[in-house]
This record gives sequence, C-alpha cells and structure tokens, in this order.
Amino acid sequence: MKILVQRMTRFRRSLSFAGLVTAAMFFAMSVAPSLLPRPYVAQGLLSGTAIAIGYGLGNLAHWLWFWLELPALAGRARILVMRILTLCSGLLFCYFAWRMTAWQNSIRELMEMPPMETTYLFRMVLIAILYATVLLVLARLIRRLNGFVYRKLTSVLPTKVAFAGSIALVGLLLLLLVNDVLAKSLLIAADAAFSHVDRLVDEGITRPSDSSVTGSNESLVAWDGIGRHGKTFLVGGPTREEISVFRSRQAKSPLRVYVGLRAAESHKQRADLALKELKRIGAFQRKLLVVATPTGTGWLDPNAVDTLEYLHDGDTAIVSMQYSYLPSWINLLIDPDRAKVAARTLFEKVYAHWKTLPKHSRPQLYLHGLSLGSYGSEASANLLTIIEDPIQGALWSGPPFPSTGAAAATDARNLDSPAWLPTFGDGSILRFTNQHNALDQPNRRWGPIRCVYIQYASDPMIFFSPSLFWKQPEWLEGERGPDVSPYLDWYPIVTGLQIAFDLPMATSVPIGYGHNYAPANYIEGWVAVTQPDNWTDDNTKRLQEKFAKSR
Repeated sequence: MKILVQRMTRFRRSLSFAGLVTAAMFFAMSVAPSLLPRPYVAQGLLSGTAIAIGYGLGNLAHWLWFWLELPALAGRARILVMRILTLCSGLLFCYFAWRMTAWQNSIRELMEMPPMETTYLFRMVLIAILYATVLLVLARLIRRLNGFVYRKLTSVLPTKVAFAGSIALVGLLLLLLVNDVLAKSLLIAADAAFSHVDRLVDEGITRPSDSSVTGSNESLVAWDGIGRHGKTFLVGGPTREEISVFRSRQAKSPLRVYVGLRAAESHKQRADLALKELKRIGAFQRKLLVVATPTGTGWLDPNAVDTLEYLHDGDTAIVSMQYSYLPSWINLLIDPDRAKVAARTLFEKVYAHWKTLPKHSRPQLYLHGLSLGSYGSEASANLLTIIEDPIQGALWSGPPFPSTGAAAATDARNLDSPAWLPTFGDGSILRFTNQHNALDQPNRRWGPIRCVYIQYASDPMIFFSPSLFWKQPEWLEGERGPDVSPYLDWYPIVTGLQIAFDLPMATSVPIGYGHNYAPANYIEGWVAVTQPDNWTDDNTKRLQEKFAKSR
C-alpha cells in the first residue's frame, strides 16, 4: 500500500502545470451541450478524452516553448502567474460543472425527456478522471517506448536524425498496431457478432404461407437467406383488411420483396434475384414501386414503409436488398461505398426492366432510404441514366454527413435559408423538411420529379463533420434548429469531439429527435412526393394520430 501511495505521489508531482491548466479548460468545454443529451457514462468518457487531449496539447505547447528557447518566467513572477492561472482554470472548471445541469436539461426539455439525475455530476467526474488517467498512462508508455528507440538510434545516427527517426518508427508501429491488429480484430469480432444477430428470428416471426410473400415455399428467395430485419419487414406492415378499414374502401395487399445478404454471393446476383421475385409476384402491375435501400444492418423503418402503404390503399410494391450486417455508423467509418454499390446495382436492374414497360400502365417509380440507406439511395439513380425516362421522385431521411447529394444542395441553398433547413432553387425538384412540415410552399410549384429530405437539426449523423474540430459549422450560425439547445456553442477540437461521441447514440433519444424519424414526418413527406389520390389534410391527421397511438 505504501509503495502504491509513493508511486501515485510521484505520478502527481510529474504532471505538467501547463498540461493541467489546458486539461481543465478542455474538461470545462466538454460538459457544454452538444446535439444530444448524454448518459453520465458517455459524458465521463467524452470528458476524460477531452482532459487527455487538453493535457497533451498543454504539455506540447510547454515543450515547444523551451525547445524554441523562448524566454521563461522565473521567481515571484512565475509563482504569481501560476497562481492566477490556477485560480482562473479552477473557476472555469467549477462554473462549467455548475452550469452543466442547466445545459443538459435544456436539451432534455426540448426532447421531452426527464431532467438529469442529481448524482450525474459526481459519477461523470469520477469516470472522466479515471479514464483520463488511463489515457495519460498509455501516452507515457508510448513516450517511454519512443525514448528507448531514440537511445538505440543515437548510437548509430546523429541526434536530430535519431529524434525524427524514433518518432517515425514509433508512429508507424502504432499505426500498424491500431489499423492492422486492433481495428481489424474489432471489425472481425463486430462482423461475427452482428452476423450472428442477423441470423436470429424475432419472437412471433414465422415463414409466410402466402405465395405472394417473399420467403414462402413458392418464393425464389429462400427464407433462410433472409436476415432478421428482412424477415420482420416481409411479415410486418399493414394488412389489406387494416388498410380497407382505415380508408373505408377496398384495398390491396401490399407487396414486399427483400433479398438478404446470404441469399446470393454478389450484389449483382442478389439484384437479379430481386427482379425475378418482383416479376413473380406481379409488382410491376402495382400503382407504386419503391426501391428502398436499408440501413447498414439491413433494417427498413416501419414508420416509413407502413405509412406509404396506407396512403395508396396497399397498391404498392417495395423492394430492398441487404448489403451489410453492421450498424450504419460503423459502415460509414470502414466502407460507406458498399451502400452505394448495392443501391446502384439494385436500382439499375429494376429501372432497366421498368423503362421497357408501357408508360401508361407501369408503376410510378420512387427511391427511399434512411441513414446509410439514404446515402446509398441518393447515388443509385445516375442523372445521365434516367434523364430520358425519369423516375417520379424520392423520399430520403437522415442523410449521413458523407452524403454528397444533401451536402451539395445545402451548400447551394438559397441565402435566406439556414443550413439545418435549406431551400434549394425554386423548390420544384428538391425540398427539405423536419419536425415541422416545411413542404407546403404555396408560392412554389412542384415539378414532375419530387424529392424530399427529412432531417432533424439534432441529428449528429447529418451534422457531424471532421471540419468541426477546427471550424465553426454553418448550422450554428444565426437561428438554431427547433430541437437544438440555445446554449450550444462551438469550441475548437472539443465540439468535434462532442458530436463524434453523439454518433453512436444518435437513436438513443425519443422518436422525433436525433436520428429517430417520426411517422408523422414520413406521412407528410410521402404525401408531398407521391400525391395519393383523393387524399385530404384530414386523412393526414387521422393517419398521424393512428401511428402516434401505436408507438
């Protein structure tokens, strides 16, 4: 015990004053609000990371000051400055910690969540300090390794060359360790885990007996080749009877086709299978045909697909194809283009057959996607391919930050519109909306092709960007989004870190916020895009109320 106390004392005395001051500043900024409310564990890990980064930057600045041989304070002046800095950083630390409750509750109130627990601060600070200490110990081990390599190199190389060489060698070793060992091992483990989850079947999900349902005995797609989310999609949704009751007239049974990742070896083979299944069940005789790209796990949001089927009396067909087991945010980090390739392959296969059909009798063709599905879907219909025979439109929700289509429209938006709800051109082709319907624009006409993005201002999947670490984003300029805290400000490095930590928690908030898109907004989007026959505002309200009650 005595030895442990002695080591802890030596560790405390070895800490850099400049590093500690900067660490306190970074901790203070890290507890300021971001887009989403955070549990104390997530906030503790975020603040611990901020402390470690702040300490490292402060220590680096201190080292550079002396390396450049700049004048240093000494004697009473040095003590006075240290005391002032200690007092200022301590006051800043206490002020931000005190304000944290109000800041976090400002987001919770907007998202209709209960206020923060009273024990939040204590738990969070404890986790932050422990995690920062672990990161600091790891950094010191790396520094010791660098010193060891440097001493070995100085025996055969000049000092400056040995110094640069040791940094390069240790950096390369860490890069290989992280990328080729740690990251690859974690990816393999994640893929195995999510692949196992994909093979599970939710309670109550059994193989369909209806021959018109994909996965049945008569289907060209084997039931065992369809993943968990695909099976739920195929047997879920409203029945003909439920739609008929709601519409007070005879409806049709909606058609759904889904090809799982294990159904065939390649994207092309899965797309071929999807087209054959569409032909088998008569999907091209329906009023609407939607090519829907799922999220990374293969999930299609029931709030999006079920509402469409009510709007059009079940006279619809929806086709989708799985391309991954992993969550969207992991796919975005490792291989986002997989969604694009899969979406383009399926669309081109369906479109090639669709355009050979008589225009007066073929279905209206639409695109849809959520999250990574939106990212893939918006790139699936090449303009040069469809310009001669265009599709009717698209409804995309939660386009993630690498999405080129949404980003290009936002960059080229009309100057009087904010980045979190842009207007583009005359609004005849593309419109954006959020929790509050922004699609009804009396002075703007809709063209023959109607595309809509649904995006919430609190969705980190949309508004994260690497540039957040060094540049204030446009979505923080001027008026804030309706679900964004008025206390959210931009801080260099820290804000980027905050929004990055928000990414895995994007769906942890109530529906209608973050990355959880509400059926009411899907209904408004589909009405604007697909123009259902004999549909009224009263019908919209009734359907919104129906889905609100079923949540």
